Amino acid sequence: MFSVLFPGQGSQEVGMIKNLYNNFNYIKSLFEEADELLQISLSKMILDGPKELLNQTENTQPAIFLTSYSIFKVIKNETSFDINQAKFFAGHSLGEYSALACANSITFEKTIKLLKIRGKAMQSAVPPGEGGMIAVLGTEVENINEIINKNNFECYIANDNSVGQIVVSGKMKDLDNFSSELKTANIKNIKLPVSAPFHCKLMSHATKIMNNEITNTEFKTPKNDIISNVTAKPSNDPKEIKNLLIQQIEKPVRWRESVTNMIDSSVEKFVEIGPGKVLSGLVKRIDRNVKLIQVNDIEDLKNLN
Repeated sequence: MFSVLFPGQGSQEVGMIKNLYNNFNYIKSLFEEADELLQISLSKMILDGPKELLNQTENTQPAIFLTSYSIFKVIKNETSFDINQAKFFAGHSLGEYSALACANSITFEKTIKLLKIRGKAMQSAVPPGEGGMIAVLGTEVENINEIINKNNFECYIANDNSVGQIVVSGKMKDLDNFSSELKTANIKNIKLPVSAPFHCKLMSHATKIMNNEITNTEFKTPKNDIISNVTAKPSNDPKEIKNLLIQQIEKPVRWRESVTNMIDSSVEKFVEIGPGKVLSGLVKRIDRNVKLIQVNDIEDLKNLN
């Protein structure tokens, strides 16, 4: 039994899936459609850069979705691997939108437009330079919360990614002080190259925008159960999915629990579709016994059969 995983922000790179774009005309058409829908040259950003433009959140989110969705289409068209036989589809943050689109819960057109709005809303929720994120390595959620609460830092757990990898969002000044406290306690931490403090209550402005957008978007019952970032559990009810996507903006991504719950439901293999291998790395830290396959170029297709 297998699950399909869709990556989130941070997995992007200039030139991702260029060989799929060059080999399949229907992928070129999909890229052209994205450019037309968004009225920007997203395909040029993906294929040629510049990196600074691709890394802007409002561009990154639709770009990663377009890449993941394109790979999904190639798998369906060019291999005998029945990807819709997956027990679950799961995506990290924006990856949940990729999962929903590939499970036919929401159309390609609506998904890419939603992610452009979501990226812009999240990027502008906090003034530039006022917020950020830190990856904390080798410690537990309880230890992090203890340090935050003891010092009254305006910091929040944003991602529980895997065993020993937790991401914290917050106001920049508080994050700097939090980082100093971690160093004093010999806890390794790394400042992340992001433009805003995602997945915490500092995103409330973005929640208001997405509440309106998601409420007015049609969602259907997905072909596959979708693991929610908010609950770490499967969902297939369109009304519930919409509600959870709205909550997702400010709630932490419960990725470690999501993966553990899938494994507990007899999933033995994970297929990561999209740029990079970030999610496979996280899964490996959670359970070394599961099989992992990454698909992000033409050579990877043979690993599925």
